[in-house]
Amino acid sequence: MKKVDLNFGPVRLGILIVLVIVWTYTGLEKLLNLESTRKAMLNQPMPNELEEVLVWVVPSIELILAGMLVLVSSRWWGLLASALVLSVFTTYVGLIWVGAFPRVPCSCAGFLESMGWLEHLIFNSF
Repeated sequence: MKKVDLNFGPVRLGILIVLVIVWTYTGLEKLLNLESTRKAMLNQPMPNELEEVLVWVVPSIELILAGMLVLVSSRWWGLLASALVLSVFTTYVGLIWVGAFPRVPCSCAGFLESMGWLEHLIFNSF
């Protein structure tokens, strides 16, 4: 089995740092503003029971991802999981942008909340 190279050049290290900052910031922001997070999550186009669970699950996953990326032993899995979660978030934002839902929900944190959907889609894509 081939060993995965975890040596990061400056660009890869920059991406890693940005991911750690984004996951930490959004996870903490959602937990520190839990009532606002709950209201935004309850506005999502899915069953309320699932939304109540996601109030805790989404920020927890974001913080776990940040931790995985910091630890060298779990970095590869953290990068893979980050790519998966960002793909899900980006797909969801894309669906919102094209008007796939009857209302425009948002449970974004901090500065992401001030972005338009197209800007959010571009940000998530990178």
